[in-house]
Amino acid sequence: MKAVVATDQAAEAAGITLAERPEPTPAINDVVVEVHASGFVPAEWEWPSTWVDRSGHDRVQAVIGHEFAGVVSSLGYGTTGLSVGQRVFGITDWHRDGTLAEYAAVEARNLAPLPGNVDFTVGASLPISGLTAWQGLFQHGRLRAGQTVLAHGAAGAVGSVVTQLAREFGAYVIGTGRAADRRAALDFGANEFLDLGRDDLDALGRVDLVFDVIGGEVQRRSAAVVRPGGTLVSVVGPVEARPADGLAVDFVVESVPSQLVQIADRVRDGRLRPHIGTVATLDDAIPALNPTERRKGKTVIRVRP
Repeated sequence: MKAVVATDQAAEAAGITLAERPEPTPAINDVVVEVHASGFVPAEWEWPSTWVDRSGHDRVQAVIGHEFAGVVSSLGYGTTGLSVGQRVFGITDWHRDGTLAEYAAVEARNLAPLPGNVDFTVGASLPISGLTAWQGLFQHGRLRAGQTVLAHGAAGAVGSVVTQLAREFGAYVIGTGRAADRRAALDFGANEFLDLGRDDLDALGRVDLVFDVIGGEVQRRSAAVVRPGGTLVSVVGPVEARPADGLAVDFVVESVPSQLVQIADRVRDGRLRPHIGTVATLDDAIPALNPTERRKGKTVIRVRP
């Protein structure tokens, strides 16, 4: 099968190639999925699991990508709850070969059914962005109606979902980004927009929840505007700045099928609109995955037409 594999961490986009790999076989409680589309997160280059296994050994020619939509093609021993031919979407284990390939082996427990009226490209854009937003807001941020949310990167793949979900659940959302992101952030539902390159974050006033996708100096300044009892949630690694009288949480997204179902339901009825940017074929995936270029929205690779 064709697959995009990582060859050199230092080279980034120059360190991946389209190669021939053996088709995977399902282990116990696995399924093999015929991948129709795969999302990609540029931060994958910085994940240790991209380059080493759980024992710390180098992963040679590892298939990259970890979110996808496709069709179940075979079942492993003991696998229940799914059937051959079923449309599914979800996240693969970080240390296994990924989804930028024609087939992927996945633990069945990580998959949710993909509704027939949700396109594979849309389905592939949802798992990491959607679950990151959902878990950050509701599990870790404990969002309640009437609260104020500072959503960094509100026009991005994650931030746009954060903005829409927070608004749906009754929050007032202040979106941030670059000046060019203003229109998109407001279109996704932000009540107001703050230009991180020009506006004064320190003069913002107090907020109940900060959703941080940037880190560094922006995270430090954001911690100072969290009101007592509020929360700073971060997805960019260990939190370096903590609110003076609040909670700081950093987390790694988990595959929760029941949450995927709720996210897909919102896409079906129009409550949630994923922000898909670049779409390319598997044969043209290498230039589309260049992590040095700033791309708006989620990058999705169509593995099959």
